[in-house]
Amino acid sequence: MKVKKEYLILALVIIALAAYLLMRRTDRTLYQLPVIAPVAKSEITKIQITRNDTVIELDKKDNRWYIAPQWYPADTGKVKRMLDSLEKLTLTALVSESQDYRRYNLDKNKKITVKTWQADLLKRDFDVGKTAASFRHTFVKLADNDRVFHARGNFRSNFDMSLEQLRDKTVLAFAPADIRQVAFTNEGQSRIISRTEMPAEATTRKTAKKDGTPAPAPETVWQTAQGRKIDASALKGLLALLSNLHCEKFIDGRKKEDFNKPIYTLQLTGARQYRLSVFAKAQEKESGYPSVSSENDYPFRLSDSLVDKIKKNIAKLLQTPGAETRN
Repeated sequence: MKVKKEYLILALVIIALAAYLLMRRTDRTLYQLPVIAPVAKSEITKIQITRNDTVIELDKKDNRWYIAPQWYPADTGKVKRMLDSLEKLTLTALVSESQDYRRYNLDKNKKITVKTWQADLLKRDFDVGKTAASFRHTFVKLADNDRVFHARGNFRSNFDMSLEQLRDKTVLAFAPADIRQVAFTNEGQSRIISRTEMPAEATTRKTAKKDGTPAPAPETVWQTAQGRKIDASALKGLLALLSNLHCEKFIDGRKKEDFNKPIYTLQLTGARQYRLSVFAKAQEKESGYPSVSSENDYPFRLSDSLVDKIKKNIAKLLQTPGAETRN
């Protein structure tokens, strides 16, 4: 009887311990994450980014994004990554309640404060810290909450940018197939090259007629004003370089009118005219060549390597047809 009683007591202890562990539920999240109101990226009209008292404001106007107050066009791809992060902002876990923000790069010197508006309605206001060790989360702090949270995704780099990095550096863009004429000057030498449709030779047309096969289509060729064919590969390379041209950086504090006497000038004619002028460096050790374009309101610098490629293609196009390149 005594043994049975001991077994009964032991069973009751086991049941009580199991109940205690079940009620404790150590794996349960014993807090409630703040609810973040949804916002569609298409509805966002303004983004403000603040770091170390430096404020960058992006505004949407006529479906394009600009950097205010200068109204520089913003890089579309970089703004899109910001908008994706803002739309998908999701808190996944509470990290800290200690208010020790330095370890998460959420202190005054390291945090990036992001605010987002839909018209006049503030939709997002939070601080971005460093990326978590997993690289799948980012530490964040909401403006109205002292706690630190994990947010889904690695997105600090999307907001960690200077004004110069956010500017759209596209300075010339066109479809190469639309260009009908290219005129260029290279340190005093000039040439105009035009696209021409050359009909098939008479003998070829005559043979096709006898055989009953369709007559060959006219051949598209590029030639000089004197009717001489040019180096097609050099022209193709030149158009490829210019059709989606990005500068290295913009030249602050100067206007396009401040530059004259270019060393290279290119004018391309298609549905409209495009013009690019490259100028000599003020000092040989400068990085990049000062340049201006008909497609951008600001002077800029093209990288040395890019100008070298343009120069080599122009040199080939200026060669007398049939002449060999000399080293």
